[in-house]
Amino acid sequence: MALISLKSFGVTMSAPLFSNLDLTIGAGDRLGIVAANGRGKSTLLRCLTGEIEATAGDITRTRGLRVGHVEQAVPDALLDRSFHQVVADALPPERAESERWRVDVVLDSLDVPEPMRERPMRALSGGWQRLALIARVWVTDPDVLLLDEPTNHLDLTRISQLETWLNALPREVPVVVASHDRAFLDATTNRTLFLRPEQSPVFSLPYSRARAALSEVDASAERKFQRDIKVAQQLRRQAAKLNNIGVNSGSDLLTVKTKQLNQRAQRLEEAAAPAHRERSAGAIKLANRGTHAKVLIGLDDAAVETPDGTLLFKTGRRHICQGDRIVLVGRNGVGKSRLINLIRNAIVEPETAAQSVKVTPSTVLGYGDQALSGISGDDTPLAILSRRFDVGEQRARSLLAGAGVNIDVQERRIGLLSGGQKARLMMLALRLANPNFYLLDEPTNHLDIDGQEALETELLAHQASCLLASHDRSFIRAIGNRFWLIEKLRLTEVDDPEDFFTSVAEAGG
Repeated sequence: MALISLKSFGVTMSAPLFSNLDLTIGAGDRLGIVAANGRGKSTLLRCLTGEIEATAGDITRTRGLRVGHVEQAVPDALLDRSFHQVVADALPPERAESERWRVDVVLDSLDVPEPMRERPMRALSGGWQRLALIARVWVTDPDVLLLDEPTNHLDLTRISQLETWLNALPREVPVVVASHDRAFLDATTNRTLFLRPEQSPVFSLPYSRARAALSEVDASAERKFQRDIKVAQQLRRQAAKLNNIGVNSGSDLLTVKTKQLNQRAQRLEEAAAPAHRERSAGAIKLANRGTHAKVLIGLDDAAVETPDGTLLFKTGRRHICQGDRIVLVGRNGVGKSRLINLIRNAIVEPETAAQSVKVTPSTVLGYGDQALSGISGDDTPLAILSRRFDVGEQRARSLLAGAGVNIDVQERRIGLLSGGQKARLMMLALRLANPNFYLLDEPTNHLDIDGQEALETELLAHQASCLLASHDRSFIRAIGNRFWLIEKLRLTEVDDPEDFFTSVAEAGG
C-alpha cells in the first residue's frame, strides 16, 4: 500500500526543479534520489514532509502518517545539548519519561559509545553529529524515514555501520535517501529516482544498475529524436519538390499534397523531444604542467606523528613517481591526513622539512583538503582569483561562471557559499595553479555525482600524479593505481582496497 503518492508533482522556483513527477512510496521501498547540487533533492524531501508546497500537482499521504526527516544541518539550538539529550528531547513530552529507554536502544543500534553520549553536540565531529540527527528522528518511531545526504562527514567505518543499520530496519518502513555517495546508494536502495526538470525517471533498481538503464533510455530517446527529425526533413524536401511541380503545372492536387506533407513534418517536429541534457553545475577542469622527473617524492622511513609528537606510523622506504595515483586507505585517526600534511609541508617549506622526505625541485603542488582551507571564508571568489592568479577581472568572472560560481555570488563572502560552490571554486584554483602533483584530502566532499565523475575523468585524462585520501569507495576504485594501507602502526602497499573495504564492512556489521 502506498503511504505517499505524488501525481503530476512539480516545484518551480526561478526555474523548474522538477515537474510531472508521478511517484508512490510504500512498504519495502528503499528509494534513492539522485540529482546535481541545487536541483531539488532537499526540496522534494521537504515536500514529502509537508514543509514546502508544490507549485503543481498533488500529494497524498495516508491519514496520521509520521514522516521522519533527517536534514543536513544541525540546528543551532541543539549545539549545546548532549548527544543523549538531543535524542531524548525528540520524544513527545507526554512519553518522555515512560519511553526514555527507547533512546538507549536507538543509540545502541547505532553503536554510539557510552562516553560519546554525554558530549555536547558542539564538541562532536560532523560524523557523530550526523548520527545524532538520525537517532533523534528514529527514536520518534516514524512511518517513513527521509535522509538528506546521510553519509556527509562519515568515515568508511561509520558509513558501513549506517548501511548495516538501514538494511536491518523493518521493511514496512520505507526509506528515502538523497545522496551523492554511489556505493552507499548501491548498498542501501532498491529504487532510484533521477530528478529532472521535465520528466523524472524512476527505476526499480539500485543506483548503478539504474544509471545504466537510464543511459539506455536516454540513448533510445535521442535515436528516436534524430529519426523523427530526419523523417520531417525528408517530408519537407519532398513537399518542396511537389510544390515546385504543382506551381509549374498548376495542379491543385499537388498543392494539397504539399500542404499535407508539410503538416505531417510539422507534427513530427513538434512532437519530437531531444534526449535529456543535464544542465552542468559548472565544469571541473584540472591541469598537469608535467615534469621530466620520474620520482617526485621520496620517503625514507619518515615518521608520521600527531601534533603532540606521538608516533602514528613510519612510512618505510617509498617513492611517489610520475603517473602514480596513490590512494591512502585506513580507518579514521590512523594518520592519512597527517601524512598528506607532512608531504605538503616538505613541498611548501623545504627549509623546515624532515630529512626523511625528499621532494624533486621541479614539483609544483596542487593541494585541496576536506575543510577547503585554501580559500578564506572572508574572501570573495572574485578577489581570490584576481589576487592569487594573473587574470584580469573579466577573465576571472568568466572562469568563475564556467566553474559554476555564478555572477550573482562572485562578490559574496565565500563563507556564505554552498559546499558545492566552494568545492568547485577549490577545483578552479587547483587548475589555475597548473601543478604536476596533487595532494587531495577528501576531494569529493561536497561534489555531486557529476562533479565526482568529472574529477575522475580529469585526473585520468591528464595522467595526473597524486596522493589522496577519500572515503568515497566508487572514487577510490575509479582513480587509484596504487594503494597504501595504514594499519597497526604500519604503512604497506596492497594490490587493491577491496580487502580493506570488506574488513570495514564486517566490522560495521
